[in-house]
Amino acid sequence: MDNEQMESLQRPTILVLGAGAVGLALAGRLARVATVYAACRPVHANAIRDRGLLMEGIWGNGAVEGIIPVTGPDEITTEVDLVIVTAKGTDTRSICEEYARVIRGLPVASLQNGIGNEEIIAEYTGTVIGGTVTTNFSVVAPGHVRVLSESAPMRFGIWSGDGAALDRLIGIVRTAGITVEPDPEIRSGKWAKALLNIAVNPISALLHAPVGVAADADIRKTVIGLVRETYAVAAAEGVRLPWATADDYLEYLFSVQVPDFAAVYPSMYYDLERGRRTEIDLLNGYIARLGERHGIATPYNRCIAGFVRYAERHPRER
Repeated sequence: MDNEQMESLQRPTILVLGAGAVGLALAGRLARVATVYAACRPVHANAIRDRGLLMEGIWGNGAVEGIIPVTGPDEITTEVDLVIVTAKGTDTRSICEEYARVIRGLPVASLQNGIGNEEIIAEYTGTVIGGTVTTNFSVVAPGHVRVLSESAPMRFGIWSGDGAALDRLIGIVRTAGITVEPDPEIRSGKWAKALLNIAVNPISALLHAPVGVAADADIRKTVIGLVRETYAVAAAEGVRLPWATADDYLEYLFSVQVPDFAAVYPSMYYDLERGRRTEIDLLNGYIARLGERHGIATPYNRCIAGFVRYAERHPRER
């Protein structure tokens, strides 16, 4: 057996589910060390088939060949070793249902925003890995992605099931040249990342204003209420957040995060502007549901979630 055949046998096969900006960029990087199926929209699939995936930015520049774009499970013709879900949280259940035959019994990692995706994925397979990423990804055009900046390592941690799968995933991602670290407290990491989104995203989206609006004196009380409720629910869930108290986090939010992102419009703003579903039920809506389960009042989160759902159903006329 020659070296090329040996390398082919050793290369893992990875399925990236819901490949938009994050998933396509990840597929492009992983293609260096793995056979990669990228489940994506036809507009991306057609472009990638024609001339490869175009990448630009800190993860490399140029066309990446060898990615196998698919638009349905029947197009996957070989056995898959690992699955990484990068779909928007609103699509987690539908894409898991569509690809259930493929992912059943496989290790599946979630690299998605919001809280609750892992619980959905766990209905379809036994080994679930939670993940966080703070890299700046964007779609330039069909089959063309840009990676602008990387503020922290990618992190993965076991949510349920086999720990060996986590070690393998991290090894593959690291070999592909992506900065990655294991996170033994991945639940805490997912909640910590969601805090900013819970506190400011729906307010920004509803007021058609950038994140800096959260610092306004008339808005601050609502932000404080959202965060304190979230901390109460996290404590009931047994989640230990990096900031010891809600007030500690609020100090960080108003002194660091809001100023840093003051001019930014969050993705929820663009979802409402474009008449698309938001991830509100994986953020404030999720906190409200857990609060009800634990007998914790969450009037701020319940109210905000209701406003956003109404805005989804009644798109603003331009």
